[in-house]
Amino acid sequence: MDTTIGSVPAAADAAPPAPSASAPREATLGRHLARRLAEVGARDVFAVPGDFNLTLLDELEAESGATGVRLVGCCNELNAAYAADGYARARGGGVGACAVTFTVGGLSAINAVAGAFSENLPVVCIVGGPNSNDYGSNRILHHTIGLPDFTQELRCFQTVTCYQAVVNNLEDAHEQIDTAISTAIKESKPVYISISCNLPSIPHPTFSRHPVPFFLSPRLSNQMNLVAAVEAAAAFLNKAVKPVLVGGPKMRVSKACKAFVELADACCYPVAVMPSAKGLVPEHHSRFIGTYWGAVSTPFCAEIVESADAYLFAGPIFNDYSSVGYSLLLKKEKAIIVQPERVVIGHGPAFGCVLMKDFLHALATRLKKNTAAYENYCRIYVPPGEPHPSEPGEPLRVNILFKHIQAMLSSNSAIIAETGDSWFNCQKLKLPEGCGYEFQMQYGSIGWSVGATLGYSQAAKDKRVIACIGDGSFQVTAQEVSTMLRWGQNSIIFLINNGGYTIEVEIHDGPYNVIKNWNYTGLVEAFHNGEGKCYTAKARTEEELKEALKAALGPKKDCLCFIEVIVHKDDTSKELLEWGSRVSAANSRPPNPQ
Repeated sequence: MDTTIGSVPAAADAAPPAPSASAPREATLGRHLARRLAEVGARDVFAVPGDFNLTLLDELEAESGATGVRLVGCCNELNAAYAADGYARARGGGVGACAVTFTVGGLSAINAVAGAFSENLPVVCIVGGPNSNDYGSNRILHHTIGLPDFTQELRCFQTVTCYQAVVNNLEDAHEQIDTAISTAIKESKPVYISISCNLPSIPHPTFSRHPVPFFLSPRLSNQMNLVAAVEAAAAFLNKAVKPVLVGGPKMRVSKACKAFVELADACCYPVAVMPSAKGLVPEHHSRFIGTYWGAVSTPFCAEIVESADAYLFAGPIFNDYSSVGYSLLLKKEKAIIVQPERVVIGHGPAFGCVLMKDFLHALATRLKKNTAAYENYCRIYVPPGEPHPSEPGEPLRVNILFKHIQAMLSSNSAIIAETGDSWFNCQKLKLPEGCGYEFQMQYGSIGWSVGATLGYSQAAKDKRVIACIGDGSFQVTAQEVSTMLRWGQNSIIFLINNGGYTIEVEIHDGPYNVIKNWNYTGLVEAFHNGEGKCYTAKARTEEELKEALKAALGPKKDCLCFIEVIVHKDDTSKELLEWGSRVSAANSRPPNPQ
């Protein structure tokens, strides 16, 4: 090998010659990857080109027919991975995919991949890697930090993905790609695939025009443990006077939402959800009592849950956000905690190797009907009042805005709620049957919703996405609205302009929470630039909001509709104020004594 500083690679290091006309062009590495992605439902790959992935993108694009994928070009890698996150959500926790370039692309996307990991979403992050001949060469490549070490990106991804494949030879490329994608599906977590830039267009005997379909061995419960867990849980709940059910976010990864509803139908307990599980349980259910979120719960929900003498939590995540600064009034000895593969009853016993879906399904046959807690709820429940009507010309209030958003919802809608005050206002929405709902509570990355709206809309053609985004969050990822326009999406984006990072203000205020005001509608019109269908409006009053909604739901229903809603910076929900003070107190605890 030529080791002269700055030398041109020797002939032996050069990329292999292009395949001859007689070679089976259909059987290349890149096309195999495209077919595998299409097979698992990731038919849109959110991509940003870079010199290390261009040949790979060529091969993916070449397989854009009925058996392949199509590339959705994004403005940056972070947004591309956010879009893959939203795409996976729209498919009920199915596979989403993004394709970026080496290190500068991968490390830009990694924040969104980490968010997908926290939410148990199988996102496939594909990176165009170095030339296979450069491995072990001690050369320094561009897009790196200037060291002859190509593993920096890999090491970063190891902590936020469940499998990493570095494909730098053709002999095991087939196996590595198939293992990565199947692992993403089995674990419902992101995976990382790096493919050397000189390999995607090369045929190899291990690739076939029609690859053998995946067959994933199903996970099974240990039957003895399952029976024992059900017996113990049934005994625990059947002796309770006023038990309740609470759904958590891990029901989705466990594919247990239907089993949870089946259990609720069988036992007649009241049903609540944790905030990050909103949308996983049908809110038209006859015994649905709302969101359990401690001090900021749906009215009367916390009273019923916290006064119960037994509660079953299915797939919960108890973090500082969902517990409102660890202030939930729950007692472990009253709780059955059902995780995806584990059941814990009170302080014990615990049963492993028990799948949530199997457990809930079996438990439904063993519980006695008990309506006591729901009857208590009906006894204390007072229907919420309507917001006080606006006076002519009165500045628009947030509660008036969400009254109109509520009226827009149908089975053909989906709500995307950005981190911030939208968390709390969107929680109050009553979701019609079939209405989608997504937000990122565990990771809470501001700006997530813009890319997620792009990806969700791309996957869910049967729904009109309604995104509620604060001005601070929008400034992080605004440019991806141009991709929505390019792809003819008709989402409705409510840009809630209250002049800063409201959620941060309530946790800890400071001058850094005030941001530069933009001409948001003017920005979107600049993105539009006469190409595609776009409608923008500013709403300062209820009258202006009504006019904007009349257009968005009528003559502009096929357009991307961007409605800037201007509200006062102090017009925040009481739930956010309460939540912020409790989280702030939790964050401000002094160090424990040594």
